[in-house]
Amino acid sequence: MDSLGTFLKSRRDRVTPAAIGLRTYGASRRVPGLRREELAQLAGVSAGYYTRLEQGQADTASGQVLDALARVLGLDRVETLHLHNLARPSARPGPVEPPPEEPHPRVLTLLDSLGESVPAVVLGRRGDVLAWNRTGHALHAEHVPYDAPHDPSRRPSIPRMFFLDAHLRGMYRNWHELARVHVAYLRLTAGRYPADARLVRLIGELAVWSADFATMWAAGEVSDCTVGTMRLSHPTVGDLDVDYQVWLQPDSPDHRVEIYTAGDAASSDALRVIAQQSGRTAGR
Repeated sequence: MDSLGTFLKSRRDRVTPAAIGLRTYGASRRVPGLRREELAQLAGVSAGYYTRLEQGQADTASGQVLDALARVLGLDRVETLHLHNLARPSARPGPVEPPPEEPHPRVLTLLDSLGESVPAVVLGRRGDVLAWNRTGHALHAEHVPYDAPHDPSRRPSIPRMFFLDAHLRGMYRNWHELARVHVAYLRLTAGRYPADARLVRLIGELAVWSADFATMWAAGEVSDCTVGTMRLSHPTVGDLDVDYQVWLQPDSPDHRVEIYTAGDAASSDALRVIAQQSGRTAGR
């Protein structure tokens, strides 16, 4: 899991003096990016205070200081949010077991209203499938029981399947691109919920059993997951490109409804076949 200090150092290492117009006068440098003193000066804080922040010895950091550091480090909106999340004082000494997640009834009503022509999946904060329609199930993981999301102990975990399920991994022609998105979003979630024991276990499990995950996690990327394209080799219909978009839920902000639409005419035909087969399966 990230700490404020490790995140600051990773971003400081990425900023070269030349990139921000800082003159070095040819002096040799022993660090890949900015020195602590340079970052502190550019952000308008003392070098001692910044050093304590990076070493985890400062109790708090104001929003103004964090924004100044984000500006110098060139952080984007999501990285800045992550920085603020990491700087929040923790009210608990360690991870806490959270209760099972339950989708809001209005989200389930929305899912039902989409019917089967539009594949859709409801995801929890850790990427667990809380609900899906039959077409969403067939698109993502038809080898998993359709009713698995009904039981919290059996719910499919999209990140876990993405890295540890060879069947699902083989479906994605752009697996590495999507895998980086999953890892970066997990890091953002970990900053929001550092005391979530299930999230801690998930990240630990993936780091132990997947070398790809461990490498991507070590890269330190952080981003939101809102839109993108899945390039699939589906076992039923073959190759298709599907665009996904995320609908956030104000009543349950930890939960996301992902909607999938075809990227081209051939993919639209393929989705139609998946929906028809899903409908026949439901009618049996």
